[in-house]
Amino acid sequence: MHILIPLDSLSARVFHIPFIALASRLRLHAILQRTPTATNSAPDDHPAAKHFTSLDDLLADDSLDLVVISTPPDTHLALARAALQAGKHVLVEKPFVPAPADADALVALARERGRLLCVYQNRRWDADFATVRRLVREQALGRVYEFETHFDRYRPARPTTWKGQLPMAQGGGSLYDLGVHLLDQVYVLFGLPGSVSARFVNQRDGRLVTATDGTDEPDSFSALLSYADKGLLVAVRVGIMSVETKQPRFWIRGTKGSYHKNGLDPQEDQLKSGILASEAGFGVEDVQWAGRVCLAKPDGSIVEETCANDAPPTYLEFYELLGKALETGSEEDVPVPASQAADVLRIVAAVKESAGSGRDVIIS
Repeated sequence: MHILIPLDSLSARVFHIPFIALASRLRLHAILQRTPTATNSAPDDHPAAKHFTSLDDLLADDSLDLVVISTPPDTHLALARAALQAGKHVLVEKPFVPAPADADALVALARERGRLLCVYQNRRWDADFATVRRLVREQALGRVYEFETHFDRYRPARPTTWKGQLPMAQGGGSLYDLGVHLLDQVYVLFGLPGSVSARFVNQRDGRLVTATDGTDEPDSFSALLSYADKGLLVAVRVGIMSVETKQPRFWIRGTKGSYHKNGLDPQEDQLKSGILASEAGFGVEDVQWAGRVCLAKPDGSIVEETCANDAPPTYLEFYELLGKALETGSEEDVPVPASQAADVLRIVAAVKESAGSGRDVIIS
């Protein structure tokens, strides 16, 4: 039995604890909450778990196997380092850490201590992305030459959480909050790009942003990732002033067909509304949001078909795989190895450099 401790946050309550309760190999052992309140009290909500208000006391608990870090991203590096040095396995909420060098240092420390280090890139288990992975893997659309992925919203008010208040240099803003999801999915499909061209925008105020020193924070960005060896261009776009009833999600074009999809995977909204992953229909998308596929026939005609999502894997699969990895102790079994998250941060760094310089950035 593997034992976990989420550090208290909305992420812990919505995305971690409910799945830990359902995972076959995991058990919630303890919760660190520095200042419980009458309306947000881990001891009241989880009386069977241990409760700590000090990180040192928590890490001294020999019965603790895995620490789940779900605090704001500017704390991830120090907390993950402390947990690894204490001999714990670690799961870090995304964004992992702000810089690739910090990610590499944590990967090296985990390997030195013989501990597993995983990053919570849960959108690898989105139902629409599972469908996309199959279409690409099976070459159902032929050779893919253009891949467009969006995370668009209409959010005219700046968030009051770390997502809107923490500077980009510390892991805040749309690039780290939303963009990391999209870049991670692109990495899963195609690996590291050869080069990146990007622009930052402040859509709320209506200006391009070229400074990357924290003096001007973008709320949106567009990036073009080039894969010369595949003849592939990938457009990654995050926007917060998109006025649409059906926000774009994927548009994939290949030599034999195309795939178009609107709307986001429903799991996040279901979880926030209180629906449990064990309930019927969890992760299942309404048919009105089904994607569409256009296929070229041998006679040159083109037919359009509805392409509903494959059976959803749901985020529970992430935890089942993590539980298996803890049993085997093998980094190869980790659902999202930190070394892969470090690679994604190399793309993030290239996006920032290109947006600041106005030039293409080569990823070596």
